Amino acid sequence: MQKNFFIKQELIFFVLFYTIPKRRLKPKLKNIVMKISHIEHLGIAVKSIEEALPYYENVLGLKCYNIETVEDQKVRTAFLKVGDVKIELLEPTSPESTIAKFIEKNNGNGGMHHLAFAVEDGVANGLAEIEEKGIRLIDKAPRKGAEGLNIAFLHPKSTLGVLTELCEKGE
Repeated sequence: MQKNFFIKQELIFFVLFYTIPKRRLKPKLKNIVMKISHIEHLGIAVKSIEEALPYYENVLGLKCYNIETVEDQKVRTAFLKVGDVKIELLEPTSPESTIAKFIEKNNGNGGMHHLAFAVEDGVANGLAEIEEKGIRLIDKAPRKGAEGLNIAFLHPKSTLGVLTELCEKGE
C-alpha cells in the first residue's frame, strides 16, 4: 500500500510538472540603485540663444545666469533656473554638432533635447551599473560638460525614447 502511495505521488508530480504550461517570464532589469538626487536640467535645442532668450526672460520671467561655449561638443549653452531645476538652451556652433543635426531632423525647429539627472555616487559608477543592466550607452566614460559638470549620455533607444544625461559636479 505504501508503494502505491509513492507511485501516485510521483504520477501527480509528473502530470502537474509536465502538463501545466510554463509561463515565459520576461527577464526583469535589476532595480537601479544609483543615487539620483534631482533633475539637474532640461536640455532644449534652439537655433539661436539670442532669439530664444526673450521668450524665456520676457514671457516666462526667468533669468539667464550663464552663457558659455563647450568647444568639444560644438555647442553654446545658456542656463536659466526654475526653482532648483535648470533649463539649458543649446545652440549649435557647427553644422556637424549633434544639436544642429537634431534641429535639422526636427524640420528646422528646436525642441526638447534631453533630460539630465544629478547622480550623487558618480557618473562612472552609474554608467557601469546601467551598462550591466543592458542599457546602451552613448558615453562609456564621463566627460566634461557645461558648468564644469562631469556628464555622460544614455542612448534613447534603450531609455524609452528619451535622451538621458547623467551629471555630477566636477572637481
